[in-house]
Amino acid sequence: MAGAKVFKKCAACHTATEEKNKIGPHLVGIIDRPVASIADFKYSPAMTAHATEVPKWDEAALTKYLHDPKGVVKGTKMTFVGLKKDEDIADVIAYLKDPAAGE
Repeated sequence: MAGAKVFKKCAACHTATEEKNKIGPHLVGIIDRPVASIADFKYSPAMTAHATEVPKWDEAALTKYLHDPKGVVKGTKMTFVGLKKDEDIADVIAYLKDPAAGE
């Protein structure tokens, strides 16, 4: 699955296959999950504020964020510059929906 390959860019900080936080929060069940909602992860104030504007990580919110994380959430702790190709973003979102299919 192409999304699994693209997700390798994210894997240093996130996991999509187990509910274990790394530098970033785990992404298990991220699709339609409330923004900044993992109880044992310390989100930046910017991400917590973003949750009041964008209540959940639906596909549209993830697409926008993955294009330009720092532009969408100014002050985010996430250092990743984003994915520039729409196809890569669609592939990662497909992978996040069903990570087991990508293994």
